[in-house]
Amino acid sequence: MSAVINKEVLLSKIKEALRNGKPRRFRQSVELIVVLRDVDLNKPENRINLLVELPHPPKPNKVAAFAHGAFETQAKNAGVDAIITRDQIESLAGNKRAIRKLAKQYDFFIAPPDLMPLLGRVIGPIFGPRGKMPEVAPPNVDIKALVERLKRSVRVRLRNEAVVKVRVGSETQRPEEILENILVILEELNRRFPLRQHLRGIYIKKTMGPPVVARALEVLVR
Repeated sequence: MSAVINKEVLLSKIKEALRNGKPRRFRQSVELIVVLRDVDLNKPENRINLLVELPHPPKPNKVAAFAHGAFETQAKNAGVDAIITRDQIESLAGNKRAIRKLAKQYDFFIAPPDLMPLLGRVIGPIFGPRGKMPEVAPPNVDIKALVERLKRSVRVRLRNEAVVKVRVGSETQRPEEILENILVILEELNRRFPLRQHLRGIYIKKTMGPPVVARALEVLVR
């Protein structure tokens, strides 16, 4: 990736974004917006939904487990933030408000394969469009490793428009850490959509700050 992206230019854009905007009473996130071009989203293979582990996550994600039996014990031992039992899943049926609240409450969910049909019926219509369907934990998977990876990951999605929006840091982090996080995202995108061909531009901004634009010609090394 170092041969493609001009790190010095990108780092300067990050620093500018961190300077911009008024101070707020909360810690603002740093957001990355990548605008692509010439991507045919009518092709299913171009509609991506990826988990990317960040080298410097701004904060641990909250992970909940839909679980029962032995998987419930494994999930608790793995350090999930909440357990949602089969009975609790069934009690959610038809309660759209409660399902939407649950989707907002946690960043990621895990579940064993045998619960997925039930989850698909109960929460699928609301969780699916939000990209919140649980990560399926196959038999014999290391649950603790899975949970730790999710706590450090962000979701990279491309669905209805050729734009990727993802949180890549917080305003209290070093610009160099945010840069490393952004490079990981760009590297993943570059594998699927070569940036020399498909990158239109990059925007970096704090939650309440104005965006800083990095045009493709600025950040791509010739």
